[in-house]
Amino acid sequence: MAISTVARAGAVVAISALALTACSTGGTDAGASGDCTPSDGPVTLTFTTWLPGVEDAVAIWNEENPDIQVEVQTGPNGNGGTYQNFFNQLAAGNAPDLGQIEFDAMPNFRVQDGLENIGACEGILEAEDQFVGWTWSQVTFGEEDAVYAIPQDTGPMAMFYRADLFEQAGIPIPTTWEEYEAAAVQIRALGGYINNFSQSDINAFAGLVWQAGGEWFGQDGENWTVDLTSDESTQVAEYWQGLIDDDLVAVYPPWTDEWNAAYNSSELWTWVSAVWGANTIASGAPDTAGNWAVAPMPQWEAGGSAAGNWGGSTTAVLKGSDHPYEAAQFALWLNTDADSLTAMNASASIYPATIEGANLPAFAEGVEFYGGQKIYEVFAEAGNNVNPDFTWGPTMTQVYNDVADGFAAAVSGNGTLVDALASGQQKTIAALKAASIPVKE
Repeated sequence: MAISTVARAGAVVAISALALTACSTGGTDAGASGDCTPSDGPVTLTFTTWLPGVEDAVAIWNEENPDIQVEVQTGPNGNGGTYQNFFNQLAAGNAPDLGQIEFDAMPNFRVQDGLENIGACEGILEAEDQFVGWTWSQVTFGEEDAVYAIPQDTGPMAMFYRADLFEQAGIPIPTTWEEYEAAAVQIRALGGYINNFSQSDINAFAGLVWQAGGEWFGQDGENWTVDLTSDESTQVAEYWQGLIDDDLVAVYPPWTDEWNAAYNSSELWTWVSAVWGANTIASGAPDTAGNWAVAPMPQWEAGGSAAGNWGGSTTAVLKGSDHPYEAAQFALWLNTDADSLTAMNASASIYPATIEGANLPAFAEGVEFYGGQKIYEVFAEAGNNVNPDFTWGPTMTQVYNDVADGFAAAVSGNGTLVDALASGQQKTIAALKAASIPVKE
């Protein structure tokens, strides 16, 4: 893949250091103090992540670094519980040395002073040119000589679909959201659902809004702006509300056995998701191997090519680590070493944040589970078509939780998705004020 392909894969704008430092709790950062020296003697690091199969990459490191061993602790995805665990552990002073943190959650951790500044650690600042520019800006917050994590991957979105079922039913692969709804009607008549609407993956919904040209946060000078109810957000919410009301999408809790079973049969026919979803389907729906394919996201206008982004992660050194030097060296190796990136792609379909990582042979090959299709070509093109000018707010965990509560109520028939966004907006403004973060109403 060309460098330009990855350079636009889900780019987001770094939030200003001013807005963050206004509400930081302070503390001593390794980079800020200039103190990032190797520990004496052998070191064992703890690393909490939800990335499937990351143990394979860690095993390579452990074999090559007998004096710096890494123990992997696995948990649910970030918004599924791992982030809250991190915050609890940080408050108790027993957080792991390293943690997987998505780009959209980084501001949360920076605001709460939960990250070590590893900028003074050997080789960290010098690694900047190895990474796609926007990903590096996400881990520095515009602060001079500061680095709070090492970028890992990005999440351009496309549409996974059951090629065999569409072909058997004679239903054209939808290229617009209007066609997608028409296909949903036909699929429902056959006893299936075109998709599952997740009431808890609000970052996925944000990716749909992103594709539509919407943006939830911005900055007006020193003030934050919040707009969860923009025309674009409302358009997306009303569209999916219509599918829910007409029983054209399932509403299973995602990441459950029930959800996997629906994909491992002929019940669910598509999933509009990020590149890493390739592994999710392959591991959760093994009986459907060879029947899936990937196409661009449906468009709001025929002939369009816009894409959204869902996810993308970093490896961060959490506040209080006794071994920031060793943790920083492992984080950098994990996300730049060719063998490590190849292993993580094989087990979790990650799309590397490094420039060279995107050129690994694995991304040029056909994927057997997807009928031999070179699916990464689709995601490469999607990455080119993601708007790079997108800002995450400093309280995304709160935003996701509040909107998820409203979405769950809407799915149960209590209110609508639009109501949930309106309520989420007011709660977000209140949360920013409570944290003494300047916000413009």
